[in-house]
Amino acid sequence: MTASPRRRAGALLGVATATFVLAAGTAGPAAAAPAPPPSRSGDAAAAALARDTGVSTSTAQRRVSAQSALSRTSAEVDATLSPASSAGSWLDARTGTVTVAVTTAAAAARARALGATPKRVAHSAAQLTRVRQDLDGWARAEGAGQVVSWGVDEQTNAVRVRTTAGADDRVTAAFVRHARSHGSKVTVTSTTARVQPMADLLGGRQIEFAGYVCSVGFNARTAAGAPVMLTAGHCGEGYQTFRSGGTLVGKTSAFSFPGNDYARAPISSSWTARGRVSTWDGRSVAVKGSAAAAVGAAICKSGRTTGWTCGTVRAKNQTVNYSNDDGSTSVVSGLTETSTCTEGGDSGGANLSGTQAQGLTSGGAGYGSQGVCGEKVGQPNLSYIQPVREALSAYGLTLVTG
Repeated sequence: MTASPRRRAGALLGVATATFVLAAGTAGPAAAAPAPPPSRSGDAAAAALARDTGVSTSTAQRRVSAQSALSRTSAEVDATLSPASSAGSWLDARTGTVTVAVTTAAAAARARALGATPKRVAHSAAQLTRVRQDLDGWARAEGAGQVVSWGVDEQTNAVRVRTTAGADDRVTAAFVRHARSHGSKVTVTSTTARVQPMADLLGGRQIEFAGYVCSVGFNARTAAGAPVMLTAGHCGEGYQTFRSGGTLVGKTSAFSFPGNDYARAPISSSWTARGRVSTWDGRSVAVKGSAAAAVGAAICKSGRTTGWTCGTVRAKNQTVNYSNDDGSTSVVSGLTETSTCTEGGDSGGANLSGTQAQGLTSGGAGYGSQGVCGEKVGQPNLSYIQPVREALSAYGLTLVTG
């Protein structure tokens, strides 16, 4: 499985133009039909979670209702415990509690006092972070070949390296050999899927540029109150001018890709910025904030191609190795891995946990010539998102809420 840039995404769809998806939370044109009616966000998320994970609707509703409070507990635990004696926390889907990896008895006692369940592990967050940073440095200096991604997996207490199945080129082999020199701190897995940016304003309205298309992620405002849209950086790369149905949306004013994957563009007066995300059933979810969800929390994404799909937050601070048409690679770090279904055309789409904005779809694993998501061929879903809080902070923006 290799990562490819936005132009490859179009090829996977069998069309002449790449489709990036920055999907939702955006603006509808001033003269357009009214915004879709609000959806009770908990019901919308629970219904999609039940459909995509097979749990009962009542169980899904309980998970969605509880996860905001549990994510706050997880964040408090991570902020309180030293990275030298802990290794991250996550929501346990079976018990509905927060589990935290610890390396000392003192850290275990502190975790219990904070309302979490401790689990003794061998490696601390500090140790695993050093390994991940070492691999980042190796990739910059030597390349990563057909290695797809790497980052700390809190639940297995190791840095997980994901490679393309069957890859035997020199650069890939050297990266894997170096990774394995870290011993039990690293696990290596492989996949047959291709990972690529998922390129294609309220949810899934296309924006066109230079023969390509994307969709808007979240709306925000500058310190002066001017509305802007956030989308994936690989969509705004080159300071693209976005239109929708021939109407000017805005011209990219800043982008960060590779390294990160976010961009911003001012929204023209033809559009009204809305703090809502389409659930692709004629309704929408209000965006209420951007509190980060914990690993293990339910997350849903809105995208032009696959619509409203849900999964869980699998890992954070992952590094992904996207390959370019010219044979070079673009490394993007700090991404969050999820198990939502995403396909070409979903790039930039809005990702929500409950009513809290999480990020913009960056890329994902596609199987077969059409690049479909894993669940359609009996394989696991794999998606990467750019955390929205990083983009808001970088540009000094305030999220538009509904």
